[in-house]
Amino acid sequence: MTRIQTTAKERTTTYTTVADFCRLFKEGMDSLYGLALMLAADPGKAEELFVSGLDDCAAGSPVFKEWANAWARRTIIKNAVRLIAPKPVFANGVLNTAAPGDTTSRTLPGLPAEINAVLGLRPFERFAFILSVLEGYSDLDSALLLGCTRQALVVARMRAEQGIAHFAATREGQYSGANQKNKPSAIKRPLPMQLATPA
Repeated sequence: MTRIQTTAKERTTTYTTVADFCRLFKEGMDSLYGLALMLAADPGKAEELFVSGLDDCAAGSPVFKEWANAWARRTIIKNAVRLIAPKPVFANGVLNTAAPGDTTSRTLPGLPAEINAVLGLRPFERFAFILSVLEGYSDLDSALLLGCTRQALVVARMRAEQGIAHFAATREGQYSGANQKNKPSAIKRPLPMQLATPA
């Protein structure tokens, strides 16, 4: 066997192939689509992110097989940042993560309260929370991915956690007194791990 043939064989066994990525996206569809849905807060855009994530992974540079899942998730995140473009807003020199006109809560019927608590956040806060809390990226890495300062990221994450706590408290109030027996299970933290972590 020539050195060229040996190298090709080594690459096939060491690096993720197109077939490997196709299998990864098929077997991890719930987890990867769930990540895309939480980032986009829109089923149509989530589907677009899922498909473009597979396309980009299959067409990208060689990736070690051990890194394939993390690479796929990061690709979806990077595509979501480009598509949604979440940015902090400054008003009179003070950081304000609320984008103008973006005050409506996005919730989708049929999803668990934990997911809707995240979907209800404003885009920049949602991304900051998902990247740094659910995906476990460092503050520096999260800030680099979002193209913002570490301070902006920390403020956004804090506001996200406050928003989620408010969501939980509001939900708790709906089931006080006579409705206590109909109360759904409490929101757990960390949030939607069934969607936010690798399958």
